[in-house]
Amino acid sequence: MIAGLTPYVPGEQPRVANLVKLNTNENPYPASPRVLQAVTAAAQQGLQLYPDPESTQLRQAIAQHHGIDADQVFVGNGSDEVLAHAFFAFFQQDQPLLMPDVTYSFYQVYCQLYGIGVQLIPLDDALQVCVADYSGVAAGGVVLANPNAPTGRLLALADIEQLLQSHPQQVVLVDEAYIDFGGASAISLIDRYPNLLVVQTLSKSRSLAGLRVGFAAGSRQLIEALERVKNSFNSYPLDKLAQAGAVAAYEDTAYFEQTRQAVMQSRETLALALELQGFKVLPSATNFVFVRHPQHDALMLAQRLRDSGILVRHFKLPRIDQYLRISIGTPEQCDALAQALWRLTSAAA
Repeated sequence: MIAGLTPYVPGEQPRVANLVKLNTNENPYPASPRVLQAVTAAAQQGLQLYPDPESTQLRQAIAQHHGIDADQVFVGNGSDEVLAHAFFAFFQQDQPLLMPDVTYSFYQVYCQLYGIGVQLIPLDDALQVCVADYSGVAAGGVVLANPNAPTGRLLALADIEQLLQSHPQQVVLVDEAYIDFGGASAISLIDRYPNLLVVQTLSKSRSLAGLRVGFAAGSRQLIEALERVKNSFNSYPLDKLAQAGAVAAYEDTAYFEQTRQAVMQSRETLALALELQGFKVLPSATNFVFVRHPQHDALMLAQRLRDSGILVRHFKLPRIDQYLRISIGTPEQCDALAQALWRLTSAAA
């Protein structure tokens, strides 16, 4: 069985100086200074003792931010671990798990690992999720990334509600890794829909990819199930430094708002610049854009950009092999990318 697994392949993390790294959707801005102070203070308090296995302060901080109770929050070592526990807890049923045919590729890895059946629901011709296609389909559950990745397209909360209502007896997992860059969180719906589980990460909008902190919000019954799985696997998934840093990130609301607004502004500026160069840019509510050029091969552009010291992500997958996923960098990085693409597309014209 193990030999037959196809693991998730993360974005390239080269150790190259002066690289413009726009391939893994990291935040271009550093963590809040308050995070660094909190991590330092936590380290100075000593690391010889185990951390709080319940991450009490962090769960309280997340709950306060979202206007829910702490016992409606589960935390884990990055949202990928939270997702893995959720797949194990909720989707090992006779009916297949429904998901889009173009989405976060780790979902199918979890299904393969746990022996979960999958039914892929195609995105429409505009690479958008059509929730009506999920209605009336027998399922053991539903998983959606919203905004979707790698397309960046957002569903409205009314669409999420329609999905929840069409599958009231199954867990509907909404993965909101990028929700802070332009969408409304479905966390506001968890008190009305006990089958809803919302997963988020602090890696993107709070600049904490290096600390590995993720969480889920849902009914107390769903959270208790996740706790049972976690405590059957690893009682201490978050160390003291990660807990302290994450709490500080939630406390510094001004820095969070400043940096997320800067990313969204750069996204709109970059999208316009690429459209002026002839690129087709999908609407994005994330910290990346998903683009293609009708006259230029995506893989060739990615390779030429890499030769110029600029990394973007290309997926050799059906339906999207002519797209590039480009993370939003600083204004200077976005400008360097736009100029490099202009040179490439102009030279080949």
